[in-house]
Amino acid sequence: MHVLVSGGAGYIGSHTVLALIRAGHSVVVVDDFSNSKAAVVGRLEALAGQQIPVQAFDLTDRDKTDRLFDTEHVDAVIHFAGFKAVGESVAKPLTYYTNNLDTTFSLLRAMERHGTPKLVFSSSATVYGPRSVLPYREDGEEPIEAVNPYGRSKVMLEHVLTDVAAAAPALKVALLRYFNPVGAHPSGMIGEDPGGIPNNLVPYIAQVAVGRREKLSVFGGDYDTPDGTCLRDYIHVEDLAEGHVAALEYLTTATEPARAFNLGTGHGTSVLEMVHAFERAAGRPIPYEIVDRRPGDLPVSYADVSRAAAELGWRATRSVDDMCVDAWRWQSQNPEGYPDA
Repeated sequence: MHVLVSGGAGYIGSHTVLALIRAGHSVVVVDDFSNSKAAVVGRLEALAGQQIPVQAFDLTDRDKTDRLFDTEHVDAVIHFAGFKAVGESVAKPLTYYTNNLDTTFSLLRAMERHGTPKLVFSSSATVYGPRSVLPYREDGEEPIEAVNPYGRSKVMLEHVLTDVAAAAPALKVALLRYFNPVGAHPSGMIGEDPGGIPNNLVPYIAQVAVGRREKLSVFGGDYDTPDGTCLRDYIHVEDLAEGHVAALEYLTTATEPARAFNLGTGHGTSVLEMVHAFERAAGRPIPYEIVDRRPGDLPVSYADVSRAAAELGWRATRSVDDMCVDAWRWQSQNPEGYPDA
């Protein structure tokens, strides 16, 4: 298939581009580089051994989006483009709702006009709210909900995409709810390069290990968990990328208009367990201190991944140690992340 990958220069998008090419698909990337660096493109081409067409524009521009579909025969779309920082979404809710919804609406209109029948959507485990029962199931009794604007934008879009697919018999949609992506490509050439202070645990640990930050603040050490710190379902970004390819290929024979899938490992790893795994990978101690709990953090979050295993034929295979080894290789080879140019 010829696949349009929106946000394909970002962390998860770039790894998925390589996974698609490995699986024999061709790609065109659309990215406005608001949350990524142009330098990733050359590295992707070096790893793929081929030129990767890239269109640099904002997908909220409906005319440019439509013109792209005029010039490219697109068999399927994998949609990553969107703002994703939870804290920023609380401070700038209108920005998040506008961008995350409008990019999707723009793509849907172009797909409808040009008869593109397959969409894999980047959703999130944040659609599971405090009433959701562990392990989180796609068909849980509680409705999906969220506690911040970023998560609510994903909930809204899951409803929109389900409604649109139900009204357009030719359209099939996979809604991928993924948990905590970490790690990097085993080459160390591409990885996670957050702007500013990292919002997620592992990039912060990596920056402490490489000397960019003094120490890690662990938010809460008195939760009802084995070591008192929060448990999360961490998944290697390479496993996650392969999950997108599996979902894309599933859509060829899908009978349901829209179907949600959890992409995770199915078990939780604590903050301190992740710190110690990274210490093993880096061969050095990670300084940390326990501080007050952070408002809104759930003590435990992990997925039931049986649906993805049964219907996509996909399961995460890489361990927490694999995640940390690959994340450290990326960070140690690129201590300041991607170059600006």
